[in-house]
Amino acid sequence: MLRISVAAVLAAAVIPAMAQEKLEVKVAEFVGAQHFMTKWLMQWGEKLEKQSNGRLVFKHFPGAQMAPAPGHYDLARSGQADVSWFLHGGTPGRFPLTELISLPYMVGSAEIGTKTLNDRELRSKYLDAEHRGVHVLLLLTHQPGNVHTTKKPIRTVEDFKGLRIRFAAPTIRDFVAALGGTPVGVAPPDQLEMLQKGTLDGVFIDYGGAGIAFKMAGTLKHSTEMYSYVSSFGVAMNPDFYNKLPADLRKLIDQSVVGVEKEVGEGWDALDAIGKKLLVDGGDEVIRLSPAEDAKFRKAGQQVVDAKVQELEGKKLPARAVYGMMKSLSEKHAKNSKNFWTTR
Repeated sequence: MLRISVAAVLAAAVIPAMAQEKLEVKVAEFVGAQHFMTKWLMQWGEKLEKQSNGRLVFKHFPGAQMAPAPGHYDLARSGQADVSWFLHGGTPGRFPLTELISLPYMVGSAEIGTKTLNDRELRSKYLDAEHRGVHVLLLLTHQPGNVHTTKKPIRTVEDFKGLRIRFAAPTIRDFVAALGGTPVGVAPPDQLEMLQKGTLDGVFIDYGGAGIAFKMAGTLKHSTEMYSYVSSFGVAMNPDFYNKLPADLRKLIDQSVVGVEKEVGEGWDALDAIGKKLLVDGGDEVIRLSPAEDAKFRKAGQQVVDAKVQELEGKKLPARAVYGMMKSLSEKHAKNSKNFWTTR
């Protein structure tokens, strides 16, 4: 009896010690430390460190230190990183239903896009199943992007013809082609150099990305405001790491991303004015489409939508249902969220 009692006492002493153990959380970001999303993740980690009384300790690896951008999803899946921020479009075709959010003219702001992607029914019914091998913490989008060129201004659909335009997602690749341009796939860090060399005539990108993240001011000369697409991202945790955490820490982490859609979306949307000013200060001309031309661009965008939905339905994926749900959620959230289509 004495031996059993001693063993029980020792076990009881070990369990609290394990619960108080400091756990390092490695976070991978494919952009630099000054990027909004890296800053947000750093602040998120700091809050969790404080709430856990120092039991969670976050270590960040910005600037694609752990892998190039396309490899970030697998960093979390494999456990090389405990948490990673990844771009869905970095691995085309891997998240076909999630990437429907990137179809032309789906959402009018990052706030709307982020609220839409994190809808509980949409996530549980369709999107979470595409994120195999990770524990999804948050899905999000950046603010809608425009087309920017170095030499030829785009004022009409006809102006697109023959231009070599970098696309930001597979759906935008199809949009560029539908408009008569030549879509070119380029890794994000290589865009500026290719614009400067003339290998690219322009890029589809948001103002924040062009002006802040990739410092294109002075190189870009014309920005045609379409606010026509968003790219989608995810923040994911390695499931083994998550499942091994004490229950109270798992609860802390889950609660830390509840209700942050507006905060994250507003943060991205705020980059628009900052990035735009940087480009304009560098000599960029802002072009707004006439209502007639805007209608032509939207018609081309709808052709891309119809073709993509039909393509995925042909692969036995519920694309029509997902697109319909996303569109309905987008229209709902547009009523009480930032919307570049109505506020510019």
